[in-house]
Amino acid sequence: MKKGKRLSALLSVLAICSYTTAQIPEGYYSSLAGKKGPSLKNAVYNLIKDAEVLSYGSGSGSTWDGFYSTDRLPNNQVVDRYSNDIRYFTSAGAVISGMNIEHSFPKSWWGGSNNQAYKDLYNLMPCESKINSSKGNYAMGVVTNTKIDNGCTKVGTGSDGTQMWEPADKWKGDFARGYMYMATAYQNLTWMSNGLDMLTNGTYPTLQEWASDLLISWAKTDVVDKTETDRNEAVYKIQGNRNPFVDFPNLMEYIWGDSIGYAFDPATTKHSTDYNNGGSGDLPGGITELYYADYKTSDGGCTVETVAAPSTGAEIWTLSSKYGWVGTGYSNGTHAAEGSLLTPEIDLTEYKNATLDFNHALNFQSSPEEVMAVEVKCDGVATKLEGIAWPSGSNWTFNESGTISLADFTGKKIKIAFHYKSTDAVSGTWEIDWVKVCAEKNTTGISGVTIKDKMPDWNKTYEIYSIDGRRLSRDDDSHGIVIIRQGGKSWKIAK
Repeated sequence: MKKGKRLSALLSVLAICSYTTAQIPEGYYSSLAGKKGPSLKNAVYNLIKDAEVLSYGSGSGSTWDGFYSTDRLPNNQVVDRYSNDIRYFTSAGAVISGMNIEHSFPKSWWGGSNNQAYKDLYNLMPCESKINSSKGNYAMGVVTNTKIDNGCTKVGTGSDGTQMWEPADKWKGDFARGYMYMATAYQNLTWMSNGLDMLTNGTYPTLQEWASDLLISWAKTDVVDKTETDRNEAVYKIQGNRNPFVDFPNLMEYIWGDSIGYAFDPATTKHSTDYNNGGSGDLPGGITELYYADYKTSDGGCTVETVAAPSTGAEIWTLSSKYGWVGTGYSNGTHAAEGSLLTPEIDLTEYKNATLDFNHALNFQSSPEEVMAVEVKCDGVATKLEGIAWPSGSNWTFNESGTISLADFTGKKIKIAFHYKSTDAVSGTWEIDWVKVCAEKNTTGISGVTIKDKMPDWNKTYEIYSIDGRRLSRDDDSHGIVIIRQGGKSWKIAK
């Protein structure tokens, strides 16, 4: 860990749930205040361009030593954003068998020199060797003609025939914010080779328009989560610089998106700690992640309802750190069994346009959609959801469900149920990797206001919103009607 860097202050932010708070030194981002578009990007560049990078490779003070801090789960499992393979760290600085150091921005894009970008941990991640070789130095984008798909990373060509690779949906936002960092921290480099498929030379915009549009889209869909903020903190403690696109998820809009003409203010712009990492927080684009769980790292607060167990003492649904929640009626042979895995209650009462996404695998079960079901449990009624992309039922390949509408259930409280069923003749195995429920928040207008208490307690923490739902700082000097929220209550107040 780099010495000499100390945190001068802890940014105090109200969070909806408990998680690791970003430890940004006071004034770290002050140089960005008032900047717009190109000048803002240049200010970010000057802020993050210098990093005390580790030596490249293995051993103490090396890249693999850094990965031990940045990409290791509590059970020593390595976080691999390129494959679903499970591997574990043995010790700090040691190379993991079957893995490489992957440059997200390939080194050939700047000519291969062993410069700071070559060693920057924001650009380096542990990666399964085979897919690392397959993706080569291709640009990142939407693969329309897939040649290789390991269940997490696709490699092939885009709609125009350009060779590309595409990450899994659950990692797209992480890579998008990483690419924005690289296109800014190293805007002084001369891009070449396949890098010119998505980059332009020069300090602005550096990203081609199609590329910035795609990255912004991915960043809005796959929002900042705890894994990403934790990694940002870990890299910062090593290198002394931060990824501001993680700290401020809307910063991208001020540089490449819909807010180029507006001045950026780090004191009032939403920070990643304004979002609940892991579920239920306000996110860029007006989207809220109400529930997200990676079942390889936690049970996600789920419960199990068993109708018929496969055998005495056997459970249908069990939790695996390798595969997530696993449902099967096989117990020393096939058995008739039935039961559901249920998420915690998800409150949609103040939301609209809700959606469900999940990742699953299913084997030893032909025509799974005729046997298994994903249901919404609401008001004592179970409603089967349609339009799910089911795995083939004949292998262990994980398959994303596609985005399923939950619009019929907005305004209510629901649970998602994964309903398993087997027979004495056929007992398939169903694996649920991760689940995400998002929605668009209703405006914080009059419909959300309660009047039980005459006034808020001004000595306690509270939040301020404009009538159209924008969160305001306490120092905002605008006048008019605002909404004050505190302790689950709301007040409409003339300011």
